[in-house]
Amino acid sequence: MKKIATATLVGMLSIPAFSAEFITIGTGGVTGTYYPTGGAICRQVNKMKKETKIRCSVESTGGSVYNINTIKNGELDFGIAQSDTVYQASQGIGKFEDKKVEKLKSVMAIYPELLALVTRKDANINSITDVKGKRINLGNPGSGNEATAMTLFEANDIKKSDLSFAGALKAAEMPDALRDNKIDGYFYMIGHPNANIKDATNSVDTKIVPLEGKAIDGLIAKYPYFAKAQIAEGLYKGVTSPVNTFGVKAVLITSDDVSEKAVYTVVKAILENFDSFKKLHPAYNNITKESLLDGLSAPLHEGAKKYFKEAGLL
Repeated sequence: MKKIATATLVGMLSIPAFSAEFITIGTGGVTGTYYPTGGAICRQVNKMKKETKIRCSVESTGGSVYNINTIKNGELDFGIAQSDTVYQASQGIGKFEDKKVEKLKSVMAIYPELLALVTRKDANINSITDVKGKRINLGNPGSGNEATAMTLFEANDIKKSDLSFAGALKAAEMPDALRDNKIDGYFYMIGHPNANIKDATNSVDTKIVPLEGKAIDGLIAKYPYFAKAQIAEGLYKGVTSPVNTFGVKAVLITSDDVSEKAVYTVVKAILENFDSFKKLHPAYNNITKESLLDGLSAPLHEGAKKYFKEAGLL
């Protein structure tokens, strides 16, 4: 009896196990925009799981660089990353010098990410050059956030050693550190509005510092994935007029090794439920189906190409 029962149980368990394909999306810190974006994508994919047999889950990670490396190593199927970091990985430059990620592929560009320098008002930081001698968090090691901050420093002839403290806190730790006067400011490349900066601006008097000037104009001219942008007024407490800055795109990426069916399904799930997808986060307010193809800095995966062509967008 035991043998028959065990065999029946194994048979029952193995049918769905072998018929489903499981995919995982690497995101970022839970207070950022990548984590809810991964959740929003999985929600759309999982709505179709009965017909596609594809199930999607989300993993909180260290961000762009971590996601790319983990996809390269076959430990993640998909990830979200800044378009500048994707460009460096696909070209073998910057953080990926001599470590070109040959199989890296784009799925779609999701929304714009704009660099914010969030500071305590009493730190009197009014421009990028005022960070010298201050306690500034650059981002956790291996994040696109840190990479962009260092690119900005280089353009303005600022070194880490010019700071009195160069922080490497994770995104979730930054608002508390600002409130508790452990840092004077922090950089965050993120979709706006977001919970992290709202937390900071609601708990201490802050200033989001404009990032503008000749050095930044030169930076944008040098790197094709950067573009000028503004953080709109009214998104955060104390921001009463638009703040000039620059940004990139948050890109959904994958590997050549991920099946065409899985990538096709992810793109289809978002485009066929586009209006409901846009309502899942305020950062998606101004995206269009066409904008999903703007700012891609690695080649499109064949599965993505297939659906975009069917949708008349390629």
